[in-house]
Amino acid sequence: MEEYGYLWQLALILMSTKFLGLLTKRYKMPQVVGALLAGLLLGPAVLGNLLSGVVIGGHHLENLALHQTDFIEHLSEIGVIVLMFCAGLETDINELKKCGKASFIIAVLGVIAPLIGGGAFTYWFLEEGWIEASPDSSLFIQAVFVGVVLTATSVSITVETLQEMGKLKTASGNAILGAAIIDDILGIIVLTIVTSLGGGKATAGDSAPLWLVLLKIALFFVFVAIFGYIVYKFFKWWRQRDGKGMHRHAIMAFVICLLMSFAAEYFFGVADITGAFFAGVIISMTQEDQFIASKFDVIGYMFLSPIFFASIGLKVDGDAVMSMGWTVAVFAVLLTVIAVVTKIIGCGLGAKVCGYKNYQCIRIGVGMISRGEVALIVANKGIEAGLMSSAVVAPVIIVVIVTTIVTPIVLKPVFMSGNKTASDVPTTSKLVENYEQREKIGKTNR
Repeated sequence: MEEYGYLWQLALILMSTKFLGLLTKRYKMPQVVGALLAGLLLGPAVLGNLLSGVVIGGHHLENLALHQTDFIEHLSEIGVIVLMFCAGLETDINELKKCGKASFIIAVLGVIAPLIGGGAFTYWFLEEGWIEASPDSSLFIQAVFVGVVLTATSVSITVETLQEMGKLKTASGNAILGAAIIDDILGIIVLTIVTSLGGGKATAGDSAPLWLVLLKIALFFVFVAIFGYIVYKFFKWWRQRDGKGMHRHAIMAFVICLLMSFAAEYFFGVADITGAFFAGVIISMTQEDQFIASKFDVIGYMFLSPIFFASIGLKVDGDAVMSMGWTVAVFAVLLTVIAVVTKIIGCGLGAKVCGYKNYQCIRIGVGMISRGEVALIVANKGIEAGLMSSAVVAPVIIVVIVTTIVTPIVLKPVFMSGNKTASDVPTTSKLVENYEQREKIGKTNR
């Protein structure tokens, strides 16, 4: 019976994530939150602790709780690679060029502020011993990594809220969407540098000198440029030679994703998810990108995505959290406050530098508050690499959930305030139109 236990686990994860996902969607929250809650509630953190020590008929009921098995772990690893590949597919280089200087400055300051604020705050807690640290890397690197987690912005909630209000195509809405596109790229670059410098479990006792780490990172981006050019030419030749059999293009795209993920980790010491992301960026420049994206959206949404996000909930160590007591709760609350405040200050200051009015700066800052999938993906990578302890996972999940709930609540009154100017009148925006088109395709496939 035990050898088929993975089938029970898989069925329970898919059923619970779908049910809770629909429940959270009903309350205007992303279904990712439902998947997280499924892992938390059915895993060792909640159900495992509730049933601990309970024995009926010689059976330990705590075994009914879901646990992180090798099977779930491997599926979640594939899931996170596919998720990052899909994120890369959604990154349009032409749109990136149209974002302009303002979006770039907003994104840069929106990354720097939470990186410094979150990193400094976490270092203080780790140094004082108020929260458990990972033994596999220095306190400084662990603190910086938490700052990296806070840099990632998820604007899906913001975009949906602004669409309902008819404010997405305003100057503030365009700035938020443009900055979010650049924000993802900057976050991946920062993640690449920190994971390479951090070493962690993979390179414990064998840390490379700084110059070699930076050289490998530089060579990785050279590799991406050269390999990307080859892939683009290959797909162009393939399309001209054989216009049929588009499904084969999707298979080849997945092969390229896996190869780049492997090459990034094995040859360049860069996170595999970075390789997957840039594989998606490369494929996004081909004419087959929308067809490939539609196929990956289905498999990711139906199967791999729920497993990955549920597995993060399963990784929350209930015993570790309980043993730390009130300090974890305080850390979670303060980290959430810092996550909110630093984004508002960073992005708002960037908007002010670019000449936006004060009320527009506040709108843009609030619109960039929400964290989501990328923050969880980065946190998961930190745990695997030994750059973040399991005790920090719960606070990170709280940050994601709270910012997701808070953003639409605060965004509506903020956008209703301020003097209405010409920049507040909705206009035609290619950036917004392309985003809405991709969202429409994604919702059709789901």
